[in-house]
Amino acid sequence: MKRSMYLTTIIIVILLGLASRKYGQFLPPFIAENAGDALWAMMVYFGFRFLLAKKSIQTAIILSILFSFGIEFSQLYQANWINQIRGTVLGALVLGQGFLAVDLLRYLVGILIGSLIDRIDLKINKV
Repeated sequence: MKRSMYLTTIIIVILLGLASRKYGQFLPPFIAENAGDALWAMMVYFGFRFLLAKKSIQTAIILSILFSFGIEFSQLYQANWINQIRGTVLGALVLGQGFLAVDLLRYLVGILIGSLIDRIDLKINKV
């Protein structure tokens, strides 16, 4: 994908993630429960692809896993100053609220789906 397509994909994934939170009651329970975190990690993946377009898909996967897992494990740290940031809408969206081991699996799934979409696009468009 070209950088402009990565940026467009990031925006679409963000909108899908926000919609999955706002309209979760209209989704099947499994999707409503898991989609937001998977989409967040997918957005992270496409963000790395946007920033590092000349690097490999594998590099983006590794960086996305390190970043996503780092954010999740940072939720074990509960200092007042960072909890105040997490108390804002943007802070909660970026930093999360509390550590959940299942989120690590959700992140892996989102990153792997994002990389699969990326690989399919690269094959179709022969970039």
